Amino acid sequence: MKFPAALQISHRSFPLRAAILAVALAWATPGSALTLHVGPDGNDAWSGTLDAPNAAKTDGCFATLGRARNEIRKLRKTLGLPAGGIVVEIRGGVYPLTANLLLEPEDSGTEAAPIVWQARAGEVVRITGGVEIQDFKPVTDSEVLKRMDEAARPQVLQADLNALGVKKLGSAVGLDDENHDRLELFFQDKVMTLARWPNDGPTRIKDVDDDQAETARGGLRVSKIGRIVYEGDRPSRWVHEKDAWLHGSWYWEWNDARQPIESIDAGRHVITLAPPYPAKGYRQGQHYYAFNLLPELDSPGEWYHDRDTGILYFWPPAPLSQGKAVVSIAPTLLFMHDLAHVSFRGLIFEACQGTAILLKNVEHVQIIGCTVRNAGRWGIDLRGQNCRIAGCDLSELGYGGIHLTGGDRKTLTPGNLVIDNNHVHHFSRWKRMTKPALKINGVGNVASHNLIDNAPHQALWWTGNDHRIEFNEIHSVCYEANDGGAIYAGEDWTERGTVIRHNYLHHLSGLDGRGCLGVYLDDMNSGTEITGNVFYKIENSAKATKAAVSTCGRDCSITNNVFVDCQPAVEVATRGPVWFDRLKAKLDQMPYKSELWAGRYPRLVTLLDDEPMLPKGHLIARNICVGGVWSSLANVAKPLVTFENNLIDADPRFVNAAQGDFQLKENSPAWKLGFKSIPLEKIGPYPSPERASWPLSHTVRPPAVSGGE
Repeated sequence: MKFPAALQISHRSFPLRAAILAVALAWATPGSALTLHVGPDGNDAWSGTLDAPNAAKTDGCFATLGRARNEIRKLRKTLGLPAGGIVVEIRGGVYPLTANLLLEPEDSGTEAAPIVWQARAGEVVRITGGVEIQDFKPVTDSEVLKRMDEAARPQVLQADLNALGVKKLGSAVGLDDENHDRLELFFQDKVMTLARWPNDGPTRIKDVDDDQAETARGGLRVSKIGRIVYEGDRPSRWVHEKDAWLHGSWYWEWNDARQPIESIDAGRHVITLAPPYPAKGYRQGQHYYAFNLLPELDSPGEWYHDRDTGILYFWPPAPLSQGKAVVSIAPTLLFMHDLAHVSFRGLIFEACQGTAILLKNVEHVQIIGCTVRNAGRWGIDLRGQNCRIAGCDLSELGYGGIHLTGGDRKTLTPGNLVIDNNHVHHFSRWKRMTKPALKINGVGNVASHNLIDNAPHQALWWTGNDHRIEFNEIHSVCYEANDGGAIYAGEDWTERGTVIRHNYLHHLSGLDGRGCLGVYLDDMNSGTEITGNVFYKIENSAKATKAAVSTCGRDCSITNNVFVDCQPAVEVATRGPVWFDRLKAKLDQMPYKSELWAGRYPRLVTLLDDEPMLPKGHLIARNICVGGVWSSLANVAKPLVTFENNLIDADPRFVNAAQGDFQLKENSPAWKLGFKSIPLEKIGPYPSPERASWPLSHTVRPPAVSGGE
C-alpha cells in the first residue's frame, strides 16, 4: 500500500505513528470512519487509537475530551478528514470539566465526513461540571450554632469549599437575569434545596407598608415601594442574617422575581426589599417565600453557603456514604459555534452553573439520545439551521429545557430545526415563570413527539412563523401560574402560519384552580391553526375566564379537536386599544405587503383597514365537546366568529373514555359532521435506538394550592 506523501514520516514516537497509521487505514477504506477513543484510564500523551491501555502501558486511549478535539484539529490540518469522518468513542466513566468543551469552526465535519462524539454502546458516560465535596464534618462553631434551628444542629454538616481549590465558586443567589454563575448543590444526582421558608409552597403578602398605596381590583392594595407586611413572627429570626432574599410573584402570577432583603422591622412586621422594584409594584395577597437563610436550614436536603467564609452547611437527606455531594463549578459544559456536521450521542451532561449545551450559528448539528440534567439555566440553547435534538431526557433545570432560534422572518426562510422524541420535565427550578420546556423562535421549526410534564409554568412558547407543533403530550404544567398557557404565543399580528395539531394536553390547572389554558393565543396572536388535538381536564374554577383554547387575535382556526371535561373549551376574547401601538410597531417591522408575505398571509395586507382590534376571521368547526363548558365569548366577538358543525354535549361514543381512549366508534354522530380521525396512537414519544431511556416514567400532578386566599 502506498500512503499519501503526508503519511510518509519516519523517526516519530510510537503513539504518533499509531495515530498516523490509523488515519491511513481510514483513508484506504472508502467510507470508513476513523475512531478515536477516550477512557477514564487513558493518557493524553497516547495516540487515542486504542480503546484501552495496552499491556505495556505505552499506548491507549485519551483521558480527556479536549485531547480528542485537539487530535481532530491536528489531523484536519495535516491529512484532512477521512472519507467516513471521525468517531470519538467515549468509554463509561465520569469526565469532570471546570470549563466548557469548546468546539469552533476548525472542529467541523462535512456531509460526507461528519464528526461524531458518542458513548460506547451500553456504557454510561457522565460529563460533569461538578466537584465532589468529601471533607464534611459536624458544625462546632458556637456562634453559627446559635443561628441554626435547634433541631437541625446535630444533623447539619459543614465543608470548606475553599479547599476545593477552585478560584471562582459562584454564588447561590443573584438576580434572575444577571447571575450566570449560580452555585448549586446536588446529592445522589438530585438538586438540593437552598435553605428557605416556608419549606413547601409560598406564604402571602399580608399588606403593603405605603400610605400612598393604590387600590387594585378586589380592594387589594398595591405599592410601587418594596415594603411588605408579613404575618406571624418567623422573619424575626432573620433580622441579623446577611444576604437574605425573597422570591415572589409580586403583582402577576405569571411573572416572578428575586430580590434581596434590605432590612426587617420585627416590631412592625415589615420587610424592606432592596431596589430596583418591579414596574407594577407589589400587590397585597401575592405569594412569596424567603431563601438563603441559615436559620431556615431545618429539614433534610436543605443547604446554605456562607460566601464570606466559604463554608457550606448541609443536612443530607441520607447518609453521605449512600451518595456523593457535588457542587456545580463549570458555567457551561459544551459550547459549539460556527461549525457544521457534528453530533453528540448517548452522553450525560450534568451539574453546571449555567446552560449545559450552547450552540451558536451552527448547521447540521445533532444532539441525540443524551441526558441533560441539573443545570443552572437552560438545558440546550441552539441557534442555527438544519439541526436536530432527538431522543433526549432533560430535567431539573434552573430555566427551561430547549431554547432554539432558526430561520429568517423577513424572507420567511425556514430554520429547519427539529425537536423530536424528547422528555422534558421538572424544569424552571430557579426562574419559575416564562422559561418553558421548549422555546421556539424564527421560522419553520418543528416540535414533535415530545413529552412535557411537571413544571410551574409554560410547556412551549413560540414566536415567529410557520412552525409545526405536533404529536406532543403535555400535562401537569402551569401549576404555579394564573393567566398562563401550556402552549403559548402572543402580542403580534404577523406571527402567522403555525400549525398545532395532534397533541394531547391533559390535567392542567393553574394555581388555586384559576387561569390555566391549554393553547393560549394571547394579545392578538393571529393566523394560527389548531386542529386534531385532544384536551382533557383543562380545569378552572367557576370564577376563572380561561379555556382549553383561547384566542383574541385574527384569522385563527380551531377545528377537529376533542374537548373533554374542560372549563370552558373555547374562549374568544378581545383586547383594548391600548395594545394597538405595540402591535402596529411590530407590523411595521415586517415586509407584510411584499409579494412573498402577501402571498403567504393575504389577510395581513388589509388588516389595518378592517377594524384590526376586533377578533375577526376565526373559524371554530367540527369540534367535539363533552362535559365541562363549551365556550366563553366576548359580546363583541359573537357575531364575528364562524361556528360550524360542532358536536356539543352529545354522546360522541368514544371507544373507552374511562381509559383515556378518545377514538370514536364507527357509529359516532361526529363522523356525519365531517370529523376526521385523530392518530392518537402516534402522540407522544416513541421507542427508538436514539432514545436516552425507555420506557418513560411520568406522574400526573394534583392541582396546586397556594396556601391561602
